Amino acid sequence: MTIEIRPVTAAELHSLTDALAEILWACVQAGASVSFVLPFSHPDAARFWSDQIFPAVQRGDIILFGAFVDGQLQGTAQLAVAQPPNQQHRADVAKLLVHPKARRGGLGRALMLALETEAQHHGKTLLVLDTRSGDPSQRLYESLGYQVAGAIPGYCRNPSADVFEATTYLYKVLAPAAIAP
Repeated sequence: MTIEIRPVTAAELHSLTDALAEILWACVQAGASVSFVLPFSHPDAARFWSDQIFPAVQRGDIILFGAFVDGQLQGTAQLAVAQPPNQQHRADVAKLLVHPKARRGGLGRALMLALETEAQHHGKTLLVLDTRSGDPSQRLYESLGYQVAGAIPGYCRNPSADVFEATTYLYKVLAPAAIAP
């Protein structure tokens, strides 16, 4: 099995639309709290990528990472590098997604490590992300050195039930910086 973790180029975005849509759709169907609620279709997932993410990647605002297993896209994550003038030192991590069939093989961890390295190449010294409180992803982030900044109760709706759940915000300092407490 060959695993490749790398940024997806703007030129290959459209050729990966179906694979990206499948990953997002499968993750939402499996209960991932990543901004969407059921019912959620493949066309809904494809529109998210083509309408929201592809333009941001083409502008250079977001770096989209792909986890390819034997040449097939099985996971993805986003690094939002475009920030306001007073926050140029930081980036946001978003939508770490691994197809449910490919989980527990280290793809999420590998995507995060690649994303952190790329963030440092862009001069970013602080990463920020959020996740539904208590999700397995929170344990992954904490195992990678992310610190809990706090939680907001009732922040996100469960994807399959009319229940509001807490979201935890985490951060990681990548390099020494002048960060005031």
